[in-house]
Amino acid sequence: MTEVRIAAEPRTEFGKGAARRVRRAHKVPAVVYGHGTEPRHIALPGHDLMLALKTSNVLIELQIDGGIELTLPKSVQRDPIKGFLEHVDLVVVKRGEMVVVDVAIITEGTPIGGGVLEVIHATVPVETEATHIPTEFKVDVEKAEAGFSIHAGDLKLPAGTTLAIDPDTVLVHVVGPQVEPELEEAAEGEAEEGAAEAPAEASSDEG
Repeated sequence: MTEVRIAAEPRTEFGKGAARRVRRAHKVPAVVYGHGTEPRHIALPGHDLMLALKTSNVLIELQIDGGIELTLPKSVQRDPIKGFLEHVDLVVVKRGEMVVVDVAIITEGTPIGGGVLEVIHATVPVETEATHIPTEFKVDVEKAEAGFSIHAGDLKLPAGTTLAIDPDTVLVHVVGPQVEPELEEAAEGEAEEGAAEAPAEASSDEG
């Protein structure tokens, strides 16, 4: 579990204009909430936050109001075109507290026999201690054939972590090779043409 410490600044101005001014200063508007506390509006250094968010479910220690708050990113908003951070919601957690988070599924290997890998769920929800959140779950699909699948219950969970989803849920599976529609139509056309050219059986004359 990765922990990153970031210094936060309180925000006293709100609205789109104030948010734009925060971003022009290379900072990101954010809100901290949870554990019965009033939401606190803060600004975070954009570069530090961007680096921290490269790690899934990163635990962020906020230096705020003269103390330290342990937080998890709850919602991250990015510009749909340029991709820069626009706003982040952070939820307060406590050490030893159990939380439910989505953990990424990473596939390794390549199916064989023309099989095509389909990822049904790119993440899986688990319940785990706030400071021991798994970064990812790796699943091996090397030389997997059509019909192969991995269920949530197949994952190797670390101690203290449990699934928050039906263990029979299919996460990834391998399907047979896909036939291009054009090739399929051409094959059907050739079959029909061959049938039409086949000589008809001669009929017997009577009498």
